[in-house]
Amino acid sequence: MRIMLPLRRICSIKVGFLKCGIRGNRHAVAGHLIPWSFEDMERRLAAIVCADVAGYSRMMGSDEAGTHAAFKAHRAAIHPIILNHGGRVVKNTGDGFLLEFASIVGAAEAAIAMQTLMAERNRHLPADRAMQFRLGIHMGDVIADEDEVFGDDVNIAVRLESVASPGGFAISAKAYREASKHLTVPLTDAGNHRFKNIKDAIGVFTWTPEGAPALAPELREASALSQQYRTAIVGVLPFANLSDAQDEYFSDGLTEDLIHALSLQSFYRVLSRNSTFAFKGKNVGTRLIAREIDASYLIQGSVRRAGAKIRVTAELIAPETGEQLWTGRYDRDIGDLFAMQDEITTNLSAAIATEIVRAEASAPARLSTDVTAWDRFLKGLSHYYRQTKEDLAAAVELFREAIGLDPKLSIAHAYLATIQIQSIQFGWVKGTREMWAEAMSLAETSVRLDPRSSFAFSILTWAHALEGHHEAAMDAAKRAVALNPYDNGARGVLGICHFMIGEHREAIELFSMAAQRDNSDPRYQWAALNAFSHYLLRQYDATLSWAREQLYINPNHMQALAIRAAALAQLGRSDEASEAARVLMANYPTLNVDRHLRNFHWKRPEDIAHYREGLLKAGVPLGKLTLVQSDVKRAAES
Repeated sequence: MRIMLPLRRICSIKVGFLKCGIRGNRHAVAGHLIPWSFEDMERRLAAIVCADVAGYSRMMGSDEAGTHAAFKAHRAAIHPIILNHGGRVVKNTGDGFLLEFASIVGAAEAAIAMQTLMAERNRHLPADRAMQFRLGIHMGDVIADEDEVFGDDVNIAVRLESVASPGGFAISAKAYREASKHLTVPLTDAGNHRFKNIKDAIGVFTWTPEGAPALAPELREASALSQQYRTAIVGVLPFANLSDAQDEYFSDGLTEDLIHALSLQSFYRVLSRNSTFAFKGKNVGTRLIAREIDASYLIQGSVRRAGAKIRVTAELIAPETGEQLWTGRYDRDIGDLFAMQDEITTNLSAAIATEIVRAEASAPARLSTDVTAWDRFLKGLSHYYRQTKEDLAAAVELFREAIGLDPKLSIAHAYLATIQIQSIQFGWVKGTREMWAEAMSLAETSVRLDPRSSFAFSILTWAHALEGHHEAAMDAAKRAVALNPYDNGARGVLGICHFMIGEHREAIELFSMAAQRDNSDPRYQWAALNAFSHYLLRQYDATLSWAREQLYINPNHMQALAIRAAALAQLGRSDEASEAARVLMANYPTLNVDRHLRNFHWKRPEDIAHYREGLLKAGVPLGKLTLVQSDVKRAAES
């Protein structure tokens, strides 16, 4: 009898098959005994995609750090594509990944979309720096153990990847027959192949995108948040130009744009160009520069041009300790120079702004008996970032204390409104009319106190949208984007407006963009929102992928649990839907469909009806009477 091991117990999916000795109910791998039992496993039909990077070892040999950073950037860019087609990442490896999809059509369409995107990203790169994935696709019966999948059909996908062309994919004939009538691109019959440790020959079809490369503004006024509260001071040092002197204009322009973009945030102060450009070309340590200009954080970077390609690297450091808080690298085609510069600035400012807020929230408390509103706010922020029910309750009290000490502290009003809304959506508190009214009042107050804060207008948008004030929400969202075009949160919140009025494709585009650029900001729940949009488009596999993503972050997220149950029911997976409904009700025993939908003010009645139908199919109780009767019945039987 041969037993296949979970992929996570093998160092690399390329290692091959390991022999194992059976002793009772345990098996040995590399000298270690690992618990194992049939009860841990289930079988299911799945589509598997295996990927690796062609020439990865060569690229690592010439530029280890740069290759690793580029791989991570590409992987982040294609992640929304995986989720949008109903897939999930089973395993990341050093130079690739393993994906599982509910349908072979979703897997094939995702592969085409991924490779098309990668071809575009690689189009203007030098041949020796183009990073191209090879994908292997197969479908069949897999064994699931916790979050892993394994079995002969997984191994076939691994083998298929080895015969795929760089930038393309190889799909088994079995999988091709199932998916071919739904595909929009022609595939090539590559004949039968025999693979190591696979008994029968496998028919193979291949595809590579056409034209794939061969392997080888006007300043705005700063935020009105009082200077005394923006205690973090950020200095952007001139980006070093590593190319010809004639390219100096670009590195200086990028630095100035980044200073401007960061200054539109209301959380910290950004030093002017004159403060930091005085150090251009001087060999001075960052600690000395920070002390000279009194900066809490410094941003430094470089720009390198090679033909039609620009590479920008940047890092955020805490100069007193020398700690690197964040680093990023962006490779872009010059193309439209200003559009490219704007894209890099947007990505840089979004990533850096989030990391500065996170660093301030986690900074040690000051040793002082002088309690200020800002101290209370920062302490509340540290609890908020932990995202547990108890920490959010603690954050509420601290934000209230901050407002009590200074009623004009706009940002405290905005965060308190955020927590009020999220606590209701998570199912952690009952959504009373008083709570909704207070959330709206806090959002309106935040905007009134700081009318130049895009975050304040984003929260006002959210409050209006959830109350069904669709036009007011859209107006506030457009104002948020206008105030700070670099704020990804504002653009994502604009997606909420499209979602609420039933424009789900537009919403998915904005949610996916926000998730791709920054999915770590707890103020926004892009995965849950994407799950709902896909559900209302009847794309249930994608719904499950995004719901799973949200539940990784917050396993008790009420709306993610609910939409998962509804999607499973609509797919006809009755047993799984019932189990999902049971988990939902175990976490929120007083929930019923009528009460749940009471807070949903979607514009299209058919959207509400569709969601209601899915919940009822899954077995979520209709109303309070149904719930009471069920409780009585259970009590009588116990």
